[in-house]
Amino acid sequence: MKKAIIGMMVFWVLIGFSHAQKQHKALYGVAFYNLENLFDTIHNDGKNDYEYLPEGRNKWGTMKYMAKLKNLSRVISELAVDKVPEGPAVIGVSEVEDRCVLEDLLNQPALADRGYKIEHYEGPDHRGIDCALFYNPEFFQVDSSKLVPYVYLNKDTIHATRGFLVVSGKLAGEPVHFIVCHWPSRAAGSECRNWAGAQVRAVKDELVQNNPSCKVIIMGDMNDDPMDKSMSLFLGAKREREEVAVHDLYNPWWNTLEKEKKGTLCYRGRWNLFDQIVFTGNMLNEDCKTLSYWKNEVFMRDYLFQQEGKYKGYPQRTHAGGVWLNGYSDHLPTLIYLMKEVK
Repeated sequence: MKKAIIGMMVFWVLIGFSHAQKQHKALYGVAFYNLENLFDTIHNDGKNDYEYLPEGRNKWGTMKYMAKLKNLSRVISELAVDKVPEGPAVIGVSEVEDRCVLEDLLNQPALADRGYKIEHYEGPDHRGIDCALFYNPEFFQVDSSKLVPYVYLNKDTIHATRGFLVVSGKLAGEPVHFIVCHWPSRAAGSECRNWAGAQVRAVKDELVQNNPSCKVIIMGDMNDDPMDKSMSLFLGAKREREEVAVHDLYNPWWNTLEKEKKGTLCYRGRWNLFDQIVFTGNMLNEDCKTLSYWKNEVFMRDYLFQQEGKYKGYPQRTHAGGVWLNGYSDHLPTLIYLMKEVK
């Protein structure tokens, strides 16, 4: 009798263990961060980087550059680690001068052992700032990448700007495409960003047409809020999950800004949320049998904000009014978390 009871207990323990295994979910972080003018101290031919030279307006010498690298590496090293100890699987960045500054950043002590790799192309922006992608090859395996140029409506080449970095590969064994953007500035006018939204939407549509089962994640500093036309109409990123079809785009940041009153940059006392990560509707699967969206967040830590003065509560940037603040960035990072059931 005792053997039968023990046998039944072992059976139910094994059943419970098996069920727990089936319910286990792997978690992946995806982040974006505008690094606010990450320039080194050396002039690049053909680029308007003069203010970030030792003799330039910002007196950008080795000490300031190394401090900037240390500060940014601290932020990146802390992204997502409260939920994923290894940090994000993928991090999109903007406002970087070239591959050298990316390598210098990843070689900082806070990041040196993370194993991140780089995808970057030198773009046509007249200031010399580009987008790039860091990725952990343990989680995301790159198959291909390219820089899709931003094409102006009037074929303007004088005001050349950043293209759209497309990196394709497998995350959690599934085909995923990342598109990293830095859309034209507010000074350029809304029609330039509307046209950027239309171009990125066309890139997304082509990727989905080539492989309807793929997932597409678009991230960047859009220089517009979620409800602005460039995002809501031209890109077509929707506010509510119920509105989103399989190949539509979902934008969780709309409610973050309007309902939670959280943003990523502050201008004249008003918060904006330009730094967005949107994705196709086939990631809105509650059963998590395939790669699925869980939640989003603006990364906020006390040290990222000015603690006193006129701009108390604003992001602690590198310079303000020509004064070096030894800060981080005028933007806050953003994150989304993805889950997938592990059998």
